[in-house]
Amino acid sequence: MIRNKMKKIAILLLLSTVLMLVGCNRVPNAISSPDDVGGTIIGGLAGTPSLRLADELGTAVVFESGAEMMLAIRAGSIDCAIMERTTALELVSDTRGVRILTEPLVEYELRFAVPMENRGLLDAINMALEELGRNGTLRGLVNRYFARGSFRYQPLEDAEYRENFLHIALPADNPPFSFRDENGLFIGMDVEVAIAVSDILDIRFEVLEYDPWELVTAVWHGRADLALGWHPGEGEGIISKSEPYARAVHVVIVRR
Repeated sequence: MIRNKMKKIAILLLLSTVLMLVGCNRVPNAISSPDDVGGTIIGGLAGTPSLRLADELGTAVVFESGAEMMLAIRAGSIDCAIMERTTALELVSDTRGVRILTEPLVEYELRFAVPMENRGLLDAINMALEELGRNGTLRGLVNRYFARGSFRYQPLEDAEYRENFLHIALPADNPPFSFRDENGLFIGMDVEVAIAVSDILDIRFEVLEYDPWELVTAVWHGRADLALGWHPGEGEGIISKSEPYARAVHVVIVRR
């Protein structure tokens, strides 16, 4: 393992040296807007939603670190990279020869789906999300799942003994938002947000597994009390939507 790590470091150092000698502008950049991204070679960080976007749009190349991905853009071994905007701004500010396209690739908000008639539940969810925003939990979870940060939410230990519970509908194959681990347990960003909300409300959630296209109707027909992981454009007029717990803005990084 140490030998592989040293080999990787040596390759990156060699790549950096080549870039200094020949200059990154020798590799032409054909991407000037998000419309040009389709069909190209696209970098994405492992385990993030941006990598899934890259795979849908073109040939995805997986990177373990943002710095390594920036070097690959400069060298021309990938055509562009897709990243969450906050992380991209930090990386680009520290890297010469790359820039972020002005127009975002994708923007969407993540919200709880709540029955329209249950105003009390909607207000409680929004109150909990406001508290999680103030104490930094939501920002920490976004950093972890969108940018591979180190934040971990520590749930309260009394959850299994709480008398009150709600059924929450989740898809089982929607990484990094909700998916099953090797033990069959639900994990992911949406799961951690739900646990954090349940801790504030002093309840527990019992997970119901649904296909993504059935989440909104499960809430609408009363089979579930809440849902996460549904498409942001769904549910108009048949469910209530909580305040957003995350706003995802994916941008494209290219060579200058």
